Amino acid sequence: MRAGVILPGNCRYAIVVSQVNSTYKWKQGVFQVKARFIPVIAVFLLIFGLVNGYIGWNGWEYLSSLFNLEHALPYGIIVGILSFSWILGRLGQHSASPIRQMAYSLKYFGSYWFAVMQYSLIILPLADLIVWLLTLASVEYKTAVASVGTVAFILLASILIRGAWNAWTPIVRTYKLTIPKQAGSFQKLRIGVASDIHLGTVVGNKHLERLVRHMEEMKPDLILLPGDVIDDSIDPFIRRNMAATMSKLKAPLGVYAVLGNHEYIGGHIEQYIAEMNAIGIRVLLDEKILIQDSFYIIGRKDLAARSSDPEGRLPISELTATVNKALPLIMMDHQPSDLEQAALNGIDLSLSGHTHRGQMAPNHLITRRIFELDWGYKLKGSLHAIVSSGFGSWGPPIRLGSRSEIIQVELEFKPEQ
Repeated sequence: MRAGVILPGNCRYAIVVSQVNSTYKWKQGVFQVKARFIPVIAVFLLIFGLVNGYIGWNGWEYLSSLFNLEHALPYGIIVGILSFSWILGRLGQHSASPIRQMAYSLKYFGSYWFAVMQYSLIILPLADLIVWLLTLASVEYKTAVASVGTVAFILLASILIRGAWNAWTPIVRTYKLTIPKQAGSFQKLRIGVASDIHLGTVVGNKHLERLVRHMEEMKPDLILLPGDVIDDSIDPFIRRNMAATMSKLKAPLGVYAVLGNHEYIGGHIEQYIAEMNAIGIRVLLDEKILIQDSFYIIGRKDLAARSSDPEGRLPISELTATVNKALPLIMMDHQPSDLEQAALNGIDLSLSGHTHRGQMAPNHLITRRIFELDWGYKLKGSLHAIVSSGFGSWGPPIRLGSRSEIIQVELEFKPEQ
């Protein structure tokens, strides 16, 4: 109802009834959508429970063989809590203290448990097969379980320890590239890139300080953050004052970021952008910035914007329609899903993340099939495409066949003669 317009009572009543009916239908629609997910959730929880039951049973067989344990209930409770700790932590992370702190702890330990689950499902079937073969060869069952179980435990522990080291010990990976264009007065440009920081319950200020330290040592002209700066909820970022640490990221030509799918999952886009703006980090939302009349930075919304953002996201052709393509074009696009269009529309350097290179081998075999380039460097026409495995981690802070990395891009501009 517009201000200054007076309607008869029956009209006002009709409008109110219409609004109530619309609200009811909307809520009913949401309920129906959620209701359709109930069977999916039920199947997931069943499979999840069976997997953890299998892991728990193997653990009990091993421990009881070593220590002659008889009462499984305390052990079962511990395994049950660990199995569902991430889910419980996720559900309770927005609660008031002290429940929130408990939820953070549950989510932290639950993240590690995901890695235990994955590698247990790789190791345990083989271990069980070996135990069965040993019993066929007349080896006592408890002896077989204790021996094979010890080897399996050492293998699993070694994987987790090495994986944690890979996740918490970042490396700087350098790419030296040449763009055949004039970039104003710039002959060279050093860019520091950190994708997929995933700040939240698991990755916090301590790991973020490592990023700051490496960037200070690198002394880049420009810092770019291609998405997933936060993990999902923005609450840990605010409550633990991570913005204060982020604000230490400095570069003469500025610090720029784009949205990743996890910013959309968290659903606090406006608040996140405000937090970044307050510390001098510009979040580009399908925008282009001309830096000192010399080169462009183009920042795309994440692919998730197609379904999560009412405005969607612009195609690369529209983003580049009004730029001067005689100047270098540097684009951040969180997911490396549009390299063909990037090459066709004159992008010189594309920077992405998202894939984590699978994070925990052999998951890289999946990302390799999904993306044209799931990690590393590729020259596609005149496009230099770089996909980072990311600085932080999603879920368990475990990396195997993958490293926590910061990208250093050394660009040289050499116009064709």
